[in-house]
Amino acid sequence: MSNLFSSSIGRKLIMSISGLFLILFICVHLSVNLLLIFDDSGKLFNLAAHFMDSNPIIKIVEPLLAIGFAVHLVYATIITIQNKKKRPQNYSIQNNKATSSWPSRNMFILGALIVLFLAVHLSDYFYKIKFGTMPTIKIDGIIMNDAYLVVSKSFINHFWYSLLYIASGMFLGLHLTHGFWSAFQTIGWTNDLWLKRLKKISIVYAIIVATGFSIIPLYFLIFM
Repeated sequence: MSNLFSSSIGRKLIMSISGLFLILFICVHLSVNLLLIFDDSGKLFNLAAHFMDSNPIIKIVEPLLAIGFAVHLVYATIITIQNKKKRPQNYSIQNNKATSSWPSRNMFILGALIVLFLAVHLSDYFYKIKFGTMPTIKIDGIIMNDAYLVVSKSFINHFWYSLLYIASGMFLGLHLTHGFWSAFQTIGWTNDLWLKRLKKISIVYAIIVATGFSIIPLYFLIFM
């Protein structure tokens, strides 16, 4: 078992499994966030946010998500440092440019940019919702946080935040173009036919994610 955490293959396996867990979370998170632009009244988004905040299963998943993200970040850092030590710099640059894509060569940088955005995002929303004072609204007889009002005001009143949100969506999309199929390859999907399919699926998924997150602030900037 100790080899799983200390060996190169074991570390890559852990990073891939945690990455797939985060990919699943991205699907859920994007689906909920898109409710912001499908209902101008904010009812759908507020109901979804209230469900996520009050559902006991979600409360269990939240710490697991935090652990999964931390594990992914830690092992990505360890693997990146190890790879830097193993390869001479000049050889690494020349060889990688010839055989790999730009996102695959800069996965750690893209990940670091995403982490910086998450720090801003969590301090602005998660902390405010969990520990701050939130405006409330009554929907179907239930008093709940008016998360829609808080989110929409951030996009409308803070142009810099909207640009940051769009940029992070693009960075995440680039990160996924390699991370998606690479995670499946690490866990054993090495068949040439399936690998080609997964690479195509990765691009489609990355475009959907990048576009989905980007159109939310654009909607509020243009139409609201």
